[in-house]
Amino acid sequence: MAGRGTIRGLSETRTATEAALAAVFREEAARLTAAMVRMVGNFDIAEEVVQDSLLAALETWPVQGIPDRPGAWLMTTARRRAIDLLRRDQRYADKVALLERSTMPVEPAEADDRLRLIFTCCHPALAQEAQVALTLRAVAGFTTQEIAAAFLVSEPTMAQRIVRAKRKIVEANIPYRVPQGAELIPRVDAVLAVLYLMFNEGYLSRGSSAAMRRDLAEDALWLAAMLAALLPEQAELLGLVALMRLQLARSQARFDSAGEIVLLPDQDRSLWDRGAIAEATATLQGAAALGSPGPYQLQAAIAAVHAQARSWGETDWSQIVALYDALLRLADSPVVRLNRAVALSHVRGPEVALGEVNDLAIELGGYHLFHATRAELLDEIGEKALAREARLRALELCQNPAERTLLQRKLDA
Repeated sequence: MAGRGTIRGLSETRTATEAALAAVFREEAARLTAAMVRMVGNFDIAEEVVQDSLLAALETWPVQGIPDRPGAWLMTTARRRAIDLLRRDQRYADKVALLERSTMPVEPAEADDRLRLIFTCCHPALAQEAQVALTLRAVAGFTTQEIAAAFLVSEPTMAQRIVRAKRKIVEANIPYRVPQGAELIPRVDAVLAVLYLMFNEGYLSRGSSAAMRRDLAEDALWLAAMLAALLPEQAELLGLVALMRLQLARSQARFDSAGEIVLLPDQDRSLWDRGAIAEATATLQGAAALGSPGPYQLQAAIAAVHAQARSWGETDWSQIVALYDALLRLADSPVVRLNRAVALSHVRGPEVALGEVNDLAIELGGYHLFHATRAELLDEIGEKALAREARLRALELCQNPAERTLLQRKLDA
């Protein structure tokens, strides 16, 4: 499916009507794909008929207007196209009969269909990179070219990855369903991991082509929020939504007019989206009320402490260190320890923090932010030569253009 890709590709040559169409397509494309996968049992056919229905809407709606029930219009168009395609292959005779008998109503099953699609794409039998690619393709509506660009691989490589994922779903007989009972929680965790990875890639890209892929980060938030609406009792899911909203709330202040990154101490907090911060805080409170704390909720709580501070100097670092301590108890990792050390430097001083950072050298030696953090702490204690050496190593390992510019500027200074 390429619903959003279709909008992107044609918007430069068509009228402003597509601003309205894009909003409709964003909402309808995932549920349409999910319904078609359920009905025909084939990802490729489902994607093709959805693509055709969206293209038909692009041709028809600017002239006739957006219908009162756009989802029903798209569903009817996709169903007719699916019948036409499947009639050519006798293997799908039963699917044709099912489609001909069914009116495929948009309500009330679309929520279940979208859930089935997300859980199918994020099945643990698939490698995580395949889960991400298939989720972006089938649920978020990205084209193969867009997915390849987001994750720094060639389009043929990404196409093969998606094809292999679809093939494995068939060969492994992966069920198109929402897991139940004790199976649900670990499967939700897999979905959240995919969405978190997707968001982080958009929020601060690992590649050299762009500093931030805001569209990718916003799509991750959109998918997480959609899933949260369908599974409102999952506290960690709410925590992830809150975390994404809090991070995106200050996106306008993260880069200057030249596209260079602006660190948190120097950001203009008047540019932060206070409405989004309030909404995220309410979501986080709702998650806490469910009484099931987890890593995403704790990360969101840390982000909330930063967001609620009126200035860098008023940041409650002791609370942030305490939250990192809680996070380490639930999800210990070298990166969490690195981030905790940064917070600790504001409570106990750079010497103590540097000792904890140095202990991570073996595990994080290939991570550019380890060396950049170490350089900052070395600067604070007056070890300028060692700081420069660490910063040069960070520059060697870093690909993000905005981060590279920042490192180079500090080296030049």
